[in-house]
Amino acid sequence: MKRSWLITILGIALGALLGWFYWSQWGCTNGCAITSSPINSSLYGALMGGLLVNTFKKEKKNTDQRINETNS
Repeated sequence: MKRSWLITILGIALGALLGWFYWSQWGCTNGCAITSSPINSSLYGALMGGLLVNTFKKEKKNTDQRINETNS
């Protein structure tokens, strides 16, 4: 498995854990779409954790693309 996938999976797991923790400490019992259920809160946290980790990824350019860009 690539390292980038491991970092993404770690971000998702950490986000889910923090989502559940948020629900257990401050979640509301009714009227809240995200924090009224531990599953919803964990899934939302997992999504946010995965997205947050992926914003710091660097894209690698292919060397052929760099050569074509400089020749254009």
